[in-house]
Amino acid sequence: MLLHIPKVLTQEEVGIMRERLARSGWTDGRATVGAQGAQVKRNRQLPENAPEARELAAMVQAALARNPLFFAAALPVRSMPPLFNRYGVGEHYGDHVDGAVRVLPGGAGMLRTDVSSTLFLSSPEDYDGGELVVQDTYGEHEVKLDAGDLILYPSTSVHRVEPVTRGERICSFFWTQSMVRDDARRAMLFELDRTIESLRSRVGDCPETVALTAHYHNLLRQWAET
Repeated sequence: MLLHIPKVLTQEEVGIMRERLARSGWTDGRATVGAQGAQVKRNRQLPENAPEARELAAMVQAALARNPLFFAAALPVRSMPPLFNRYGVGEHYGDHVDGAVRVLPGGAGMLRTDVSSTLFLSSPEDYDGGELVVQDTYGEHEVKLDAGDLILYPSTSVHRVEPVTRGERICSFFWTQSMVRDDARRAMLFELDRTIESLRSRVGDCPETVALTAHYHNLLRQWAET
């Protein structure tokens, strides 16, 4: 499931992040990937242990916690602390698949990467190129969103970032372990959840919405891993 979630961050929050990131030190993005990724990755990344990285990651996590659409789509068990990258002219990230398992910071264990998310901090008019291209069974999908918007997609997807030809592309990105590891099942639950919400807003609680809600929770109970 490929899902655009608008306005995860307010414009004020985007401005605060951009101002803090403009004063930050960036390192080679290849330091955080394996051998295959290092061959095709050309960008810069904010060090994970930098004080501003932790501060800004906490801002993103707070924004996600208040966003019901993200919860409904990802069904998160836990997420990696968000990271931050930037692409200048000529920088790119070729076709790759995200690693299946990530080590959580601070010795907090391991995380299975079920859902990948990219949160855009640059406006589309700030740069040319730099599209996120996600492949699925229906072909390739180019993504370039407004600052503050997020794209969510299965971590099993082959994806890339096209070369930037003007300006800079700045984003946050992170991975989530879901209660439901299978993307098709997550998509079904998400569509059912949205249908229930739409019906409830139109007709309120009635025997039909209660029955659909019961089906949702019974499916989640059957499929969930925590």
